[in-house]
Amino acid sequence: MSDAIKIGNIAAGGGSPFLLIAGPCVIESLDNLRETASVLKEAAERLKVGLVFKSSFDKANRSSLSSYRGPGVKKGLEMLGKIKDEFGVPVISDVHETNQVDQAAEVLDFLQIPAFLARQTDLLVKAARSGKPVNVKKGQFMAPQDMFFAVEKMKAQPNFAGAALTERGSTFGYNNLVVDMRSLVIMRRTGCPIIFDATHSVQLPAAQGGKSGGDRGFVPYLARAAAAAGVDGVFLETHPDPDSALCDGPNQWPLLKTEPLLKNLLEIREAAEGYDDGNE
Repeated sequence: MSDAIKIGNIAAGGGSPFLLIAGPCVIESLDNLRETASVLKEAAERLKVGLVFKSSFDKANRSSLSSYRGPGVKKGLEMLGKIKDEFGVPVISDVHETNQVDQAAEVLDFLQIPAFLARQTDLLVKAARSGKPVNVKKGQFMAPQDMFFAVEKMKAQPNFAGAALTERGSTFGYNNLVVDMRSLVIMRRTGCPIIFDATHSVQLPAAQGGKSGGDRGFVPYLARAAAAAGVDGVFLETHPDPDSALCDGPNQWPLLKTEPLLKNLLEIREAAEGYDDGNE
């Protein structure tokens, strides 16, 4: 069993309720955030799961210079702060540079390290010293056992408040990803809560001429497999109308289909609990 971490007014891992990290890929508008947060909060309350609301204030790793990146740090954090206050849910967003961490930690309950930056020592150290728990996405280029070193870097810091690790697929040739479910078991040996990112795992990076494609039809299949593997939570980028989303539309999950999928994952997870895998 993983160690529990405190995220705002909820906990993750260590036998805590299943965790849902969800929201639009990038902040598009306050109305969009409110609509999404309202649906997600009601679903989380009905299903008795923990909810962390996610949206990025800046997508700094977009393929093309012309792609929409978000409202930026100051305005984006203000909007996420409003969602936190209005809906009473913890919030998370990506930090890409060390100079964003202090400002982000004033608002966010959970700091996220993007997959491309999972080996960036200065960023990991700065985030770990913030006093807020950190969610590190495993790099698409990294083996699961490589994440042990990321955890070591953070655990060595004062004020370390715990970390979660998120699987989001591994590079499989050009413009494609594949998920090795063994990585969920391997990373769990760090003692950190393990999250499965079901939407980025079906992404086709930069496959649409300067922007990423994806196939959201595979989301439930991979998510079910991860639930059976015993993850502590699932990460879903979700949008009221994914086909009109300003970022990652092809792999975002439709907002109104989130609760039925989550219900299915909880049923699978319950069925798998207590199974002796002969390994741990």
